[in-house]
Amino acid sequence: MENSEGKIIQKVAFNPALKIYILLYGAFVLVISVIGIPLAILWLLGVGQWYSRHYFDKLECVLTDTNLRFKKGILVQVEKTIPLENIQDISFIEGPILRSFNLAMLRVETAGGSATHQMNEMSLIGIIGANEFRQKVMEQRNLLKQKHSGKEESNVFVEIRDSLLRIEALLSQQKS
Repeated sequence: MENSEGKIIQKVAFNPALKIYILLYGAFVLVISVIGIPLAILWLLGVGQWYSRHYFDKLECVLTDTNLRFKKGILVQVEKTIPLENIQDISFIEGPILRSFNLAMLRVETAGGSATHQMNEMSLIGIIGANEFRQKVMEQRNLLKQKHSGKEESNVFVEIRDSLLRIEALLSQQKS
């Protein structure tokens, strides 16, 4: 399958347990703020259920042959596209709370960050087969890097050949 950003390698599916995790996470944040306790009741009785369901429905993550694209959000929609050659590492995070929901988080770290500013990151939570997806992204990144390094090497050889041809032409002109 092909889209405007390249050949689609994998479109991931998200674990439906993510909806419950989002609902409870929102309630937890409201409860610990104390002032949010009345809002937590509204959250649990309907608003949070609506939000978590729609948030889940809007999630999209696609791996193409050149980049990783992620979409999320209801009111504020965020779409991140990360070129595979910029990916430095993908961390697999699975703590006790995530594990109880049968979820894991992938944190994609890219080049261009500094110590004071967090590295450019993309966090993906709830991907079904997260570890396998992580491996697939890293394999595709390595394939792309090998492909680019091969092109760079061939460009160097072409430049060397052209230089040698120019030198031969100059030498033959000097002899005549």
